[in-house]
Amino acid sequence: MSEVLDAFRSGVALDLITLAQLHDRELDDETVSSLRADRFPESLAFRLESARAQALRDALTLIVQDSDLDAGQRDELAADFASIYLNHGVGASPCESVWLDQDGLTMQKPMFEVREAYAQLGLSAPDWRKRPDDHLVHQLQFLAALFDHEDASTLAVAARFLDEHTLRWVPDFANRVVQRAATGFYTGLAMLTSLYLDELRDTLVLILDEPRPTAEEIVQRLKQAADEVPLPMPSAY
Repeated sequence: MSEVLDAFRSGVALDLITLAQLHDRELDDETVSSLRADRFPESLAFRLESARAQALRDALTLIVQDSDLDAGQRDELAADFASIYLNHGVGASPCESVWLDQDGLTMQKPMFEVREAYAQLGLSAPDWRKRPDDHLVHQLQFLAALFDHEDASTLAVAARFLDEHTLRWVPDFANRVVQRAATGFYTGLAMLTSLYLDELRDTLVLILDEPRPTAEEIVQRLKQAADEVPLPMPSAY
């Protein structure tokens, strides 16, 4: 049983790294060739079960296999990548703070919360000025590290991180990209990532033998945790 779990964890870690890389930088000829050779997204180790996910997987497979990346397609993909990840042209920020902060601002409380989560595993984002800690790429990389960790108990940490961070905003991000982005590849990638994380969280329910909390329960848990943090004592003059 442990060998099966280890294989599952390793496969998911590789999947998450692949997804992170695709959200990290725009497609080029080399990446497309690699995706084509691997038959992405068929090559993902974690098999999605929902009908919606399977239909999306089939559509993305066709896009990847049929894409010749001529000059016009390269320009369209580059423009779409920039609109989503660089200049916020589609209004779908890849950073958690924008979705969860009351004022929709970057680098707010969620960023510091995920930074603390990374630190507990001895990890940190390379340069928060260039890419905030709560960026989708960093969150996918962190989840990959949790699944690839030598101690399988980090799966519980992954479940909690998904509940309290990634899955609280990625579905909204994906829906916004689908509504406003221009290319089938990036709309498909956004929704595939969202569905992948959601089904992965359901699988962790079976592995951990713990029910998945509702959105209300998660909010209450976060509120309780915030209330338990002691306030700093005022400094004496």
